[in-house]
Amino acid sequence: MQRIGTLLIALLAGLPLLSGQQMTNAPLMGLQVDVVYLSSDLLEGRETGTEGETMAAQYIAHRFQELGLQPQGAGGSWYQSFDFNYKAHPHAEEGEARTGKNVLGYLDNGAAQTVIIGAHYDHLGHGIMGSLNAGEPAIHNGADDNASGVAAMLRIAEELKKGRAKNNNYLFMGFSGEEMGLYGSKFFANNPTINLGKVNYMLNMDMVGRLNEEKVLAISGAGTSPAWKEVMEGLSIGGIQAKLSDSGIGPSDHTSFYLKDIPVLHFFTGQHTDYHKPSDDAELVNYPGMLLVTDYILALIDELDGSGKLAFTKTKDEEEGKRAAAFKVTLGVMPDYVYTGEGMRIDGVIDGRPGAAAGLENGDIIIRIGDMEVKDIYDYMEGLGKYKVGDKAIVVVKRGEEVIDKEVEF
Repeated sequence: MQRIGTLLIALLAGLPLLSGQQMTNAPLMGLQVDVVYLSSDLLEGRETGTEGETMAAQYIAHRFQELGLQPQGAGGSWYQSFDFNYKAHPHAEEGEARTGKNVLGYLDNGAAQTVIIGAHYDHLGHGIMGSLNAGEPAIHNGADDNASGVAAMLRIAEELKKGRAKNNNYLFMGFSGEEMGLYGSKFFANNPTINLGKVNYMLNMDMVGRLNEEKVLAISGAGTSPAWKEVMEGLSIGGIQAKLSDSGIGPSDHTSFYLKDIPVLHFFTGQHTDYHKPSDDAELVNYPGMLLVTDYILALIDELDGSGKLAFTKTKDEEEGKRAAAFKVTLGVMPDYVYTGEGMRIDGVIDGRPGAAAGLENGDIIIRIGDMEVKDIYDYMEGLGKYKVGDKAIVVVKRGEEVIDKEVEF
């Protein structure tokens, strides 16, 4: 643990820190310290089953212990290990046996129910698998994805340990294996170290480090309990604008709990051009924005504290999952998930993909694909589902005040 402290001093000495009044804000500084360590080159991208993942897990366990939580892993430890077969490429014939680990800390308030608050801490290592980097393999530090979520979880743990919202117990979890297919959260959901029947709800933070100027916070899972929308409609925290979607299924760890009939929420500040690239570094994180996000989540927990066990409701995830799985083509663009207008705004265009070849640009708003009018991201997905490789389509976009037709070959 002394080694962690020494490394942190060295890392922080080399990074431009917050300035002025922000430097006297202990929660803000705490968020930055956690992100800086977890996203440092020393951890080599935190790929599951590597030494970098182990260093990250040890850091999270150290922070849990420092905060006064109890270990809730296997055999009274901080960790829950899981075995998996690592394949650098999905079509590789042979894999490599690896072991990953979840990190679990428990706050026992003597309550009847437990709330699970989690964030994945693994990332892409050197980008051999899952990277959007067009260059040579390089360390992918994953400051936003998802050192930001882990730092947010730790700040929430610190606040709840002070004694607020005591009508629930809290299980804080750092998941690994998320980037490879939700391995860690799936393993826990099937091999829980607490009684899942007594879990009240689950909150997941994945990429909460890039709150935009409009302060739009995307929250999915709002349809998984009738309690969610009623409470969130009354929250007013620091100008945060909550953009709600109902689905309990998505590409992050809350899905593993929704599939066990547990109400879930997933918090996300939006995609960006550094996603899954070596450039997702600590100096680009919006730390005051992260503080607002954690204030919002804490306010939500406070509001629900006297509500007892939340009712669970299924959402229309199965239909959406089938529609997404039916994709045979891609434009090669990153949607702006926090965009609230009509159409599907592009947050990033990937080089060498059909969208780039057709001349699509960041900020373009797709309003039509072929004969499919696009009013939101679900229309966009449905439109893509009509095509196969080799097909051509006219994609209509708004670029500023101009409406432009682009021919795309998938």
